[in-house]
Amino acid sequence: MDTELLPFSQYLESFKETLKSVFYQRDNIEQFIQKRGFPALVLRDIMAKNPLSVGIPKEYGGRGVIMRECLAMLDAASYESLPLSLTFGINIALFLEPVGKYGSEEARKSIFNRFMTQQNMGGLMITEPDFGSDALSMQTYCEQDGTNYHVKGTKHWQGLTGMADYWLITSRKKLDNGDLARDIDFFVCDVQQSQQRIIVEEYYNNLGLFPIPYGKNKIDVIIPQSYKLIPESSGLNLMMDLLHRSRYQFPGMGMGFIRRMLDEAIAHCKSRMVSGKPLIQLDQVQHQINKIQSAFTVCSAMCARSAAYAGVEKNLSPDAIEANSMKAYVTDLMQMAAQVLTQLKGANGYKAESVSARGIIDSRPFRIFEGSNDMLYTQIFEMVSKLMVRQKNMNLLSFLKGFKLTQQVAERFDSLVDFVITPKMPQRKSVDMGKILSRIVSANHVFMMETKGFRQDLVANCIENLKHEVAMLVSSYQFTSAIQPVEDYKESSSWFHC
Repeated sequence: MDTELLPFSQYLESFKETLKSVFYQRDNIEQFIQKRGFPALVLRDIMAKNPLSVGIPKEYGGRGVIMRECLAMLDAASYESLPLSLTFGINIALFLEPVGKYGSEEARKSIFNRFMTQQNMGGLMITEPDFGSDALSMQTYCEQDGTNYHVKGTKHWQGLTGMADYWLITSRKKLDNGDLARDIDFFVCDVQQSQQRIIVEEYYNNLGLFPIPYGKNKIDVIIPQSYKLIPESSGLNLMMDLLHRSRYQFPGMGMGFIRRMLDEAIAHCKSRMVSGKPLIQLDQVQHQINKIQSAFTVCSAMCARSAAYAGVEKNLSPDAIEANSMKAYVTDLMQMAAQVLTQLKGANGYKAESVSARGIIDSRPFRIFEGSNDMLYTQIFEMVSKLMVRQKNMNLLSFLKGFKLTQQVAERFDSLVDFVITPKMPQRKSVDMGKILSRIVSANHVFMMETKGFRQDLVANCIENLKHEVAMLVSSYQFTSAIQPVEDYKESSSWFHC
C-alpha cells in the first residue's frame, strides 16, 4: 500500500501496529534493547513504513513537514522506544527540516529521493571534543576551491555515528590570515561519495540509548558548493533557527515516553496488592502518580504549542526563551517520570529489561545533549533579566503579568513571585530563576490548552503541581547561603580519627 496516500491518522495507526509487531511479535524489545543497534529486520520493517516522510515536503514525495504530524510520529515512537524516537528526531529536526528550508534545489531533490526510496538517514555534526557547548569556538574549518569546499576537523558525540548516509556538518571559514571566521557554515556531506567519506576514529561505549551509535569522527571531505546550506541572513541565525526548532520538538519525544511511564505506573499500582488493598490507595503513591500525570499534561501542552507555532515556515531564531524552557523542563520531567515509576515498581523496576530502568538510563542524556539544562536555565534567566532591565521593571510578578509567554497565568503565582530580582547573581541562583520561569511559561501553555478543550481536571491538578514546584524553587532561590567546595579537604577530615 502506498502510505503517502493514506490520511495521516490512518497512517499513524498503521505505523503503531508495525511497532507493536516488530517489538513484541517479530522480536522481543526487552532483550534486544540491551544490545547495540536495532536488529536489522526490526529496523527494516520500521523504515519500510517511511516514517521520515513526515519531514519531507510534498513536492518531493513526503507528507509535507507539518509540525503536528512530526510530533505525532515522535510521540508514537517514544511510547515503545525512546532510542527509536530520538533516531527520528535527529533525522527530522536536525537534518531533513534544515535541508528542506535552506538547501539548494539540487541537494533537496537528490537527498529527499533517497530518503523516500532507499530509507536513508541523516544527522548533524556540531559538537567537537574540545568545545562541547561552546559551538562558536569550533575548529572544524572550510576553504573554498572553485565550486567545491574542503571541510576538515573532528566532531564527536553525533547520534547515528557510522550509520547515517548524510551528515549536516558545521564549520568556520578559514580566512587569509589563518584565523577562522566568527560565522558558521553548514554543508551536507554524502558519505556514499568517495571524496565525502567520514572516518569513525572511535565508537563510544554509551551508557544508554544502545540502539544509537555515538563516536568520534574525523572530517576531511570535499563537498560541492550546491550542497552548502543557504542562510536567510547569517549562519549563526540559521543555527539558532535549527536548534530552537529542534528544542520545540523535544516534547514530541517526551510525550509518548511520559505517557508510557504513566500507563505503567497506574497499571502496576492498581494490580499490586499491599496489606489486602491496591497500592494506588496509598496517599504517597497517589502523590507520585500525580507528578507523572502533571508531566503528561505539561508535555501535552508543549506539543500543542509547538504544533501551532514552530512550523518550518517560521524563523525561530529569536525564540530562545520558549525553546530553552521546553527542552530543559520536558527533559527534567522525562527523567522524573522514569525515576518515580522505578520506585513504584520496587525490585521489579530495577531489572535491566524493565521499561522504567531503561527509561532512567535512556532519558538521562536528554538533559545534557543539545544544551545542558543548567546552561539553558541560566540563559533563560539572563534573557529575561535583560528584558526586565530594558523595561525598568525588576519586580518579577509585575514583569510576568505583561510578558507574552506568562501573562495568562502570572496572577496564579502572585503570592510566590512578588519580589524584586537583581540582574547579576551567582549562577546557582540564575539556574533556580530559570527553572521558575520555565515552570510558569509551561503553566501558560497548559492554560492555553485548556481553552481549546483539554480536560479541566488534568489542567487543575497540573497547575497546582506547578505552583508547588515553583514554591520550592523560590525557597531555594531565596536561601542566602553560598557554600563553596573545599578542594583540599583531606587534612583533618578522617572520621576514623574523630
